[in-house]
Amino acid sequence: MGQRINLNTAGTHCIGAYLAKPSGKPKGGIVVVQEIFGVTAHIRAVADGFAKHGYTAIAPAFFDFVENDVELAYDDAGMHKGVALVGELGMDRALEAVASAADSINSSGKIGVVGYCWGGTVALLAAQRLGLPAVSYYGARNLAFLDQPLEAPVMFHFGARDRSITAEAVQKHREAYPDAPTYVYDKAGHAFNRDVDPTHYDPVGAPLALERTLAFFDKHLAHAA
Repeated sequence: MGQRINLNTAGTHCIGAYLAKPSGKPKGGIVVVQEIFGVTAHIRAVADGFAKHGYTAIAPAFFDFVENDVELAYDDAGMHKGVALVGELGMDRALEAVASAADSINSSGKIGVVGYCWGGTVALLAAQRLGLPAVSYYGARNLAFLDQPLEAPVMFHFGARDRSITAEAVQKHREAYPDAPTYVYDKAGHAFNRDVDPTHYDPVGAPLALERTLAFFDKHLAHAA
């Protein structure tokens, strides 16, 4: 459904991205921020899904700043390499990529961000620093940034069985941003939206989280004044 394109960032670096367009006039645009495994087939499918719901969706290849065409397996080796890559990339360049991606699809209307795992924290930062409405899925790195004010609405999704994000950590989100919808899914663990991975996917929580995410974007992008 989508296609690979090139993105010019604020610096001289050009990175890749996966672009998926809706069949009709876009309701807005959504920047899809990957997990630590790259722009995998799953992330491309996520972008395609938002396009089917009427949004122009773009998934920047963040790791192109460090290494081209990274697409890691969902195993220990992939996880260790992904952690190293996000450490080398840094959050500033990640936000630079989000900003460039958002700018590339601004003809679609208002732009939002959705991110998963590492991308969930990038999404939160996009709401804080770029003023883009954002949905953060199980962002385990969020805690370090909860002292920063929001410049745009944000929504949080967590799994009750996520060992990397405790109930106390979720509560800190509610305390930091009492107006932000914060949902916890009882039978979900980490990465519960990753439907290509039966050890993580939650067939109950993931569709409900998507329904809430789409309602959030319909409100803040499609129907915003």
